[in-house]
Amino acid sequence: MSAEKSIFTKIMDGDIPAQKVYEDEDCICIKDISPQAPTHLLIIPRKPIPRLVDATVEDKALLGHLLLKVGDLARLSGVDEAFRVVINNGEGAGQTVFHLHLHLLGNKAFDEGSLGMH
Repeated sequence: MSAEKSIFTKIMDGDIPAQKVYEDEDCICIKDISPQAPTHLLIIPRKPIPRLVDATVEDKALLGHLLLKVGDLARLSGVDEAFRVVINNGEGAGQTVFHLHLHLLGNKAFDEGSLGMH
């Protein structure tokens, strides 16, 4: 994990364009450029926490804010009756951008048995 700005920081700084869906003082939400479901949003904290495991007790309110935003964004996207939230932690779990982000996936049928599958 390098000190170089992540693609998400570059998006927040306006250096890289993205389809923003929502933003506030703590986070932004963008459409994923490689969607895994018809609705695939990324909720990204402005604070550059590399992985979920790197969050500290000082991040408690921010983490709660992110989860509440997932609910709000699910309602706004019309998927609040059925959606999946995914956080990849580390390369072995599929994390490719080392800036914490939550995937909101909806408008697709999911089942419990597919949790460990691609």
